[in-house]
Amino acid sequence: MEDILERIMAHKLGEIAAAKTRRPLAELERQLSDAPPVTGFAAAIRNNPKISLIAEVKRASPSAGLIRNDFDPVAIARTYEGAGATCISVLTDEHFFQGHLDSLKAIRAAVSVPLLRKDFVLDEYQVVEARVAGADAVLLIAECLAEATLRLLHDRIVSLGMTPLVELHEAENLDKVLNVSPTLVGVNNRNLKTFEVDLDHTLRMRERIGQDVLLVGESGIRSRADALRLEQAGVNAMLVGESLMRQADIDRAVRELLGN
Repeated sequence: MEDILERIMAHKLGEIAAAKTRRPLAELERQLSDAPPVTGFAAAIRNNPKISLIAEVKRASPSAGLIRNDFDPVAIARTYEGAGATCISVLTDEHFFQGHLDSLKAIRAAVSVPLLRKDFVLDEYQVVEARVAGADAVLLIAECLAEATLRLLHDRIVSLGMTPLVELHEAENLDKVLNVSPTLVGVNNRNLKTFEVDLDHTLRMRERIGQDVLLVGESGIRSRADALRLEQAGVNAMLVGESLMRQADIDRAVRELLGN
C-alpha cells in the first residue's frame, strides 16, 4: 500500500514554503502579541477525575473521504463544548482533510475550552501560526520528525505557553518521544502508513508509559464501552473525531460517549 504519510509530508513541505513566501516568519511573529491568551490544555485533562474527551472538528480524511456534508465548524465546536468535551481538536490540514486554520480562529472566538491544532507540523512556522490563531496545544507526530526536530518543535511550543501533544504509533518511537520529556503523549491506534486501526494499541502502550505522563488514546474510539476500557487502563483522555462527526445528533453522541 502507498505510504500515505510520506505523501502528506511531501505536500506539507510545499505548503510551508509557500506560506513563508507570502508572510515571512518574522512578520508572523509580530502578531503573537495580539493572539488570544493561552488556556491550559494539559491542566484541563489533569484536573478531570474521569477520562477527558478531546472532540475533533473534522470534515474529511484520506481514508474515509468526506465525513460530514453539513459542516459548520463553529456550530460543531459549540455543541462539543455544551455536551461536555474537555478540549477540542481542530484539523487544519486543507489538502487532505479539508480543514483550515481559519476554522480554529473562528472556534477560538466562540468557545472557552482549550483548542488543539491538529496538523502535520514539520516546521517552527506552523507552531507560530497555531499560537497566532489561538491554539492552546499543537500536535507533533513522532513518525514525521527526527528526534532533534521533535525536541526543537516541542520546546518552541512550550516557549509560547502551549502544550505539545506528542503522538506516536510505532512502538519503536517511544524512546524518542519520552526523551523530550513530554507532559502529554498520544498513542494513535491508526497506522498512518496503512490507516488500519487497533484500539488495543493504546492499552499496550499504557503499560510502557509512566503514570506521570498524561496519555491520550487516539482513533478507533466509537462507544461508551471503548471509553471505559481506556479509562480503566489508566488512559487520561481520548481524541475522537470521525465517529462523532458522522452522527446526526452530535450532542447526544458526545453525552453517550461520556456516560452523561
